[in-house]
Amino acid sequence: MLSSTLFSSPRGGFAVLFLALCSFLGPSLESREIELDPIVATGQRDDVLRIYLQSSEDELLELARRAFSVHGGFRVLSSPEEAQFIFQFRTSGANEVSGRVLSGRPPEELRRVVQRGSSSRNALLRTADEMVRLTTRNPGFFASRLTFVGERGEGREVFTSDLFLGEVRQLTRDGSDSVGPRWSPDGRRIVYTSYFQSGFPDIFMIDLGTRRREATVTLDGTNTGARFSPDGRNLVMTLTGEGNSEVYVSNIRGRNIRRLTRTNSVQSSPGWSPDGRQIIFASDRMGSPQLYVMNRDGSGVRRLPTDISRYAAEPDWNPVDTNKIAFTAAVAGRFALAVYDQEARESRFITRGPADAVHPRWLADGRHIVFTERTSNSKVLSIVDTQVREGQSPKVTPLHRSSQGKLSMPDAILLP
Repeated sequence: MLSSTLFSSPRGGFAVLFLALCSFLGPSLESREIELDPIVATGQRDDVLRIYLQSSEDELLELARRAFSVHGGFRVLSSPEEAQFIFQFRTSGANEVSGRVLSGRPPEELRRVVQRGSSSRNALLRTADEMVRLTTRNPGFFASRLTFVGERGEGREVFTSDLFLGEVRQLTRDGSDSVGPRWSPDGRRIVYTSYFQSGFPDIFMIDLGTRRREATVTLDGTNTGARFSPDGRNLVMTLTGEGNSEVYVSNIRGRNIRRLTRTNSVQSSPGWSPDGRQIIFASDRMGSPQLYVMNRDGSGVRRLPTDISRYAAEPDWNPVDTNKIAFTAAVAGRFALAVYDQEARESRFITRGPADAVHPRWLADGRHIVFTERTSNSKVLSIVDTQVREGQSPKVTPLHRSSQGKLSMPDAILLP
């Protein structure tokens, strides 16, 4: 659990243009699995499985409860009588957790799984992910790693943690503004934007193995919003060195920079399709930000007809269902998350409520999104389940208490 002293004294104002433009390696992991055929109780993807969790180890049990409680496909029961499955956990070795899946009356063992991780927490979360896969045929996301921005003292610093804000690690201690951290596909590096050293927004990269930091792009103007391509060989970013905020690509060292857009408007929030063949970004060429897609060489620019708001930005492409794109939209004087379905050519809101919902990032299952819930005096990392039945409210779960500090701009990665 994060202590309330980790993040304090949030900084006040922040450069408007900068916000508009930027809108762990552990030891090698091993796993041992037994009988991996799925044991799905129902073929309906939107069914909620009733489960009961057991462990003689309080720390394992509490973490398992936290994990399954954020997943919209499970309901954690307080007694086993009505449970479809019983999930049992125990420590079986150094940084190793074993699990049993039971079902029936009386309960009988259906499957066992043993997962080894970088820590006992990581091993538990990997075991829980395997139980998700066994009972739903869908991937889990509990063992994801986060990088995010925490407001501390006079600046915003870059941190990493597990998905449930355990094993927190502070990467920067600059006392300046650092924003928009993004993982490399192999989890070895993080790229982000910071005012460090020059006093202007530049792009930096941290090697998590060596803790070495390099200034990657330090051109005149603002250098923001960098993201790795899916193959880890390139960066996409927005630069203003030629007078306007445009989309550029480079190699991961910030060399061989190529300009992809040429407009009189502001481009922001570029990202990649899962196959790396296309780039998605926001542009106000129609008067207010809307979403556009182009080929990775800059050709074939087309607008996505999200048509749900006059403001659409911060897009993120679903890694599993490539028809779906999450983004931030303006509605009724606030910001909310929406998902655009390219095949159906329609959008729908997936968050509701008085707080702003911004910075969406899909988790590895392609169903849940981690994002920032923001009010005038708080910033909280939360998860929303995008799979909502007609007439139901979306399931939104905060990952920490607002009293633990202002955290924002999450990015997530799930390593094999």
